[in-house]
Amino acid sequence: MMDLLTQSQNISEPFYLKVSQKEVSGHDNVHKFGAVPTMSNNNSGTIWDVNDTNYPWASWDTAGTVNVPVVNVADDGVELTIIGLDENYLPQTQTVVVSSSVLTPVQGTWKRIYRAYCTTATNVGDILIQKDAVTVAKINAGKAQTLMAVYTVPANFTGYLLKGVCTCGASADATGDMFVRYFGQSSFRVGHSFEVSGTGGEYTYDFAIPIRIPEKSDIDVRAAVRTNNARVTAAFDMLLVQNTN
Repeated sequence: MMDLLTQSQNISEPFYLKVSQKEVSGHDNVHKFGAVPTMSNNNSGTIWDVNDTNYPWASWDTAGTVNVPVVNVADDGVELTIIGLDENYLPQTQTVVVSSSVLTPVQGTWKRIYRAYCTTATNVGDILIQKDAVTVAKINAGKAQTLMAVYTVPANFTGYLLKGVCTCGASADATGDMFVRYFGQSSFRVGHSFEVSGTGGEYTYDFAIPIRIPEKSDIDVRAAVRTNNARVTAAFDMLLVQNTN
């Protein structure tokens, strides 16, 4: 038995597994995934929880406070975890208990929000997170999790894009673009472009040489549906490496 234990401890584990286990100093992993419920034919938008709409990045031109508007009565008391970046682009997480009678403020100053999820129950109605009355995150009814194919690389880290995936409804096809706004620039530009067809199956791309995305840069995956209204999904994996200077 001791020999078997010793042998198992000497087994070399894959690098990315060690990163996921938080055993590689200065490294972290990101898996972002999004879905738009129904992208209208001949329309386009970010692959997130709101149909036919580009993500409202202008709402984050200045950091500020956010809140959760009144929720469905069936969701009163649900605990919600919100993840994003503070005014210095540093990771920030807050947990609130939402209310069906009053607006729920979220502690902290926020520069980005890129994920939120229910921790105590699956939501019956839609749950919104807003900044200055603009929806910056949404959990659609019954999902218990945002589906946002958007992300911002935190301060003091560089992101290395490893893989991208996209799908659309079986009877539809679409053009997809991963837009990147590199920190210090005022506008987004295409960092990767692709075509996806429901009848052809998912689009998958493994980056043989990972794309380098500097700290504080924004990623926004968008789609334009050409035929038939369709649900569109997208996901990407990224390795975060702490900057050394």
